[in-house]
Amino acid sequence: MDDGKPSGPRTKWWSRPSTDRDRPAGPEDGAAATGVADASGTAPAGPGGTAGTTAGERLPHTTPDGDYTPAPPAAAPPPAADRGTPAPAEPAPPAAEPHVHRTQPLHAPDEYSTPPYGGPGPWAPAPPVQRPVATPAHGTPVPPPYAGTDGHGAAAPPVAAAPAQGGQEHHTEAWAPPPPPHTVPQQHPVPQPSRQTPQQTSQWMRYDPWGAPRQPLSHPGPGQGVDDVRHRKARRGTVLVGAALLALLAGGIGGGVGAYVERNGGLTTVELPQSGRDAGGRAPDSVAGIAASALPGVVTLHVNGSAESGTGTGFVLDDRGHILTNNHVVAPAGSNGDITVTFSGGESAAAEIVGKDSGYDLAVVKVTGVSGLTPLPLGNSDNVRVGDPVVAIGAPFDLSNTVTSGIISAKERPITAGGEKGDGTDVSYVDALQTDAPINPGNSGGPLVDAEARVIGINSAIRAADSGSGLDGGQSGSIGLGFAIPINQGKRVAEELISTGKATHPVIGVTLDMEFTGDGAKVGGKAAGGASAVTEGGPADKAGIRSGDIITEVEGQRVHSGEELIVKIRAHRPGDRLGLVLTRGGKELSKTLTLGSASGT
Repeated sequence: MDDGKPSGPRTKWWSRPSTDRDRPAGPEDGAAATGVADASGTAPAGPGGTAGTTAGERLPHTTPDGDYTPAPPAAAPPPAADRGTPAPAEPAPPAAEPHVHRTQPLHAPDEYSTPPYGGPGPWAPAPPVQRPVATPAHGTPVPPPYAGTDGHGAAAPPVAAAPAQGGQEHHTEAWAPPPPPHTVPQQHPVPQPSRQTPQQTSQWMRYDPWGAPRQPLSHPGPGQGVDDVRHRKARRGTVLVGAALLALLAGGIGGGVGAYVERNGGLTTVELPQSGRDAGGRAPDSVAGIAASALPGVVTLHVNGSAESGTGTGFVLDDRGHILTNNHVVAPAGSNGDITVTFSGGESAAAEIVGKDSGYDLAVVKVTGVSGLTPLPLGNSDNVRVGDPVVAIGAPFDLSNTVTSGIISAKERPITAGGEKGDGTDVSYVDALQTDAPINPGNSGGPLVDAEARVIGINSAIRAADSGSGLDGGQSGSIGLGFAIPINQGKRVAEELISTGKATHPVIGVTLDMEFTGDGAKVGGKAAGGASAVTEGGPADKAGIRSGDIITEVEGQRVHSGEELIVKIRAHRPGDRLGLVLTRGGKELSKTLTLGSASGT
């Protein structure tokens, strides 16, 4: 007999299966109604005296909150009961045939036998939402599957798999509803669809629509606390500091690169056009050609005496080692000083004084044991004209092999120097060549050469702005007024010094009044010791010159002072004839005399 429910083909259950199918009956199960009564109005008891379900049975539908909804009758379904509260038993129909337990489908049978895929209303819960995540790299640990919430807002832990009977593993879902209060036996077990193991579903998250998730589904795992927020802020600050340092470093590098590009015009090496090397030859009359020809014959002298020392220049006269220089250059050596000669190539040799003369400010030294000397050719100073180009070579301030150039700016400049002794015996009288070639202290004794590299003078004095004129010059340096002893005079004196060790001076045999301020050179009234100012039997006495005469011209050149008369006379050799013009008692007279000779000092 039928139990009052619709008959026909049996339908399959498509509701959520129970997870407690194999759980033994408990006290709660004994108090629940089965929903099907026997003829006496009581439910048949299961094993152990309780009304329960067997291993192959399916449970009626239960809501996600655990409420039980019994299978509805053909007329209308009864109201749902709360979880744990037994539902009232249905009135038993008249028993006509043995009671047969039948399962009640959730929906009315479909005449087309189309199984329902979820029913309307609260009986069909939403299927779990599964979100794919990126497949982790090999060896990267995978977080546990997200189990949703427990219905009260708290995250439910994942449910581990428990072994089932028969040695097979039974995997439970991450979400498990509580056991229903009523069970309905089922005759034929429905095959269960295979379920993936936690290892297979570990990359998917599960969603419980009845739970209130505490965090976004895209961030599975425990909620973020205050420490996590602080950690994120600290990490953000570290990133900002690193970015600032990187920006500063990039700015510094960029500035350096920009400065380099601005200075060099690019990042590549700059190569400017340049002419190739030449053979090095120069015209013989150019300054470079003159210097190349004259430098090998120029030397630097270092003099050390007991009281003082000095540096000067000289040049080679012959291949025997004779060197001409100024007297004031070797004067510091005295009688037992040391003189060292350094040649243009750097070789050095000791030297000794051959002879010197303070009146001409000339001296000759000699080196021995030196070969390969380069004597300089001597020119003729009488051929020099104002404006001729000249080159001065020397060691100004001990800077050897220094070359300067200029022109002859004047001739026959009467120059006096020395006079430190006070008696006039050390005074030098020079009828000099004037040049604007820079000459400085240390150039003394060096050659002044013409365009053909021939010596035309010996550099001896400069005009300094702070110390007047003098052979030593001033320490202020050259101001473009240099003076050289004419080589004609130097040649004669050098020959005498090499031959005899002394030089002779031309004289006229008179004593001059050096305090006379008028124009010309005045012959004194009395000589030293009360003798006559005109030497008896001397050149002037023979020519008829008397005390008090004023000499105004020598060889046609005007004379303005006694020093100038001495310079003009010493410009000649002893024995030369000179024509003089003098005044006596307001009358102008002409006289001719032959120069005498006196030994120099």
